[in-house]
Amino acid sequence: MLKEWVAFTRIAARDALGRPRALDSAERHLREAEAWLCRAQDARADGGVSYGYSVRGGWRPSYPETSGYIATTFFRLARDRDLAYLERAQRILRWLVSIQNADGSFCNPRYGRDGIVFDTGQVLFGLVRGYEVSGDPTWLASARRAADWLVRIADGDRRWTRNEHLGTPHVYNTRTAWALLRLNQVEFDAGREAVARSNLDWALAEQTPSGFFEHCAFRPGLDPFTHTIAYTARGLLESGFLLEDPRYRQAAERCARAMLPLMRDDGHLPSTVTTAGAAASPSCCLTGNCQLAIVWARLHAAGGEAAFRRAAERALDYVMGTQDLTTPDLDVRGAIKGSQPVWGRYAPMSYPNWATKFFVDAMWLRKAFPA
Repeated sequence: MLKEWVAFTRIAARDALGRPRALDSAERHLREAEAWLCRAQDARADGGVSYGYSVRGGWRPSYPETSGYIATTFFRLARDRDLAYLERAQRILRWLVSIQNADGSFCNPRYGRDGIVFDTGQVLFGLVRGYEVSGDPTWLASARRAADWLVRIADGDRRWTRNEHLGTPHVYNTRTAWALLRLNQVEFDAGREAVARSNLDWALAEQTPSGFFEHCAFRPGLDPFTHTIAYTARGLLESGFLLEDPRYRQAAERCARAMLPLMRDDGHLPSTVTTAGAAASPSCCLTGNCQLAIVWARLHAAGGEAAFRRAAERALDYVMGTQDLTTPDLDVRGAIKGSQPVWGRYAPMSYPNWATKFFVDAMWLRKAFPA
């Protein structure tokens, strides 16, 4: 614990000053983040990716949900950066298949062995991509079992109202709907599309005049993090592209556009936002910054609107200003914190693996912006 305490005091002291770090090249920031993701996987012996590094307890156990979609990032890096990432992605998938529940679902071990809709959907992304890359029938069989469970667990209206995180439905399962549609790109099943559409349509019904969503927070009555808002918008956006249904893309764009006035000039976004569209926290959820940068980059690519490109760049510049590229402490170098400052409301005192994963994904999209 001494090492973690020293790390915390150093990080907290820096954050208390409130001054961003000088930025290096975008490529340096990206490569350091990629290297940290590798260390997060190497921190565990099972092949999964550690939940992340905590300045209160060190490296955490492997996390199935986020390991599933980190596999898609590693497959991308195997194609565009280094073929060695292919083996890393496959190690993740082998581990995930080994822990899949008998009913086809995936669970969050912190909450027991029962399958969770969102977690299962996020693992599905990795399994589908693994099959597309390798043609390995193991990944396709596992993906089918996961998707079958997601269809089977839906209620009479084909919505996910049970086996939900903390026992309440969430609109951010638009991202799980997107996962079902990704499997349909490999092999079509009308039942999967029907369930996906039902949950996407429910999210549309929950969008308020402000552009934000009801049932978007982890718990009822709380203001949602930008993390879950971005999950919702991204699921709608990508599903809209796959289904060629403009309603979903338009809903995602309304949300993305509503977020623009909440961004400070330096790229800071509030951690939480009310359903009416007001900032509700002074800290910044860095994960949400990265995820919204992805949404804005995807909208810019689709429509060319300069405001979306500027927003993505500013959001990522802010995140880069919080990233330590020079510390000799490899447990944190290149990683993205849960919050800025480190004691902020979202994933405090930690570097969750998904923050860095979404940063890497967003930075690759940034690389594709026209010069």
